[in-house]
Amino acid sequence: MQLPAPFPRPSAATVDKVRSALNRVLGDSKVITSEEGCSRYGADESEQEPVIPDAVVMATSAEDIAATLSVASEHQVPVTPRAGGTGKSGGAVPVCGGITLCTLGMNAIKEINGQELLAVVEPGLVLEQLQQAVEAEGLFYPPDPNSQADCALGGNIAENAGGPRALKYGVTRDYVLGLDVITATGSRLSTGRRTVKGVTGYDLTALL
Repeated sequence: MQLPAPFPRPSAATVDKVRSALNRVLGDSKVITSEEGCSRYGADESEQEPVIPDAVVMATSAEDIAATLSVASEHQVPVTPRAGGTGKSGGAVPVCGGITLCTLGMNAIKEINGQELLAVVEPGLVLEQLQQAVEAEGLFYPPDPNSQADCALGGNIAENAGGPRALKYGVTRDYVLGLDVITATGSRLSTGRRTVKGVTGYDLTALL
């Protein structure tokens, strides 16, 4: 199955400029541009036909993401976020080429707070690792998609992953209290709160 691309792929000249800019701001070690290397990031576990991106960024920090999106915005090229690549909907397939932004290198658990019943994690953290970590603290994180041993939290949020326990406990969006977001232009935005109850202002976390 091939999903229609909403707009054409970037031109060869634009791709060259984007690759040069990414190498300049991120360094060669975080940017993949070879066809062989990029081809490994052209598909997920859906039936969508693979599409090879023009460049792959292996982000290890929010600053890497901001720099990547800033370059993409400047040159008007599409960006496809990618975590574990285990999705069934084709969300990680770069149908318009451009940049695939891989967040698996951002896999830290920054905080587990038993009193406030929350965890602060990075988007590349594998779901099963989070579940094991919170269970060691006597806590419980319900969402359990079949790919929990391989899928990452960033992808879970993007796809609103569920699993068998969703019938009783709900899906991923029911457990996201706040987000640290990088906008399409590379700006940083924090939403949400550290408490289950929050009724002040607009719910930007749910909107995003």
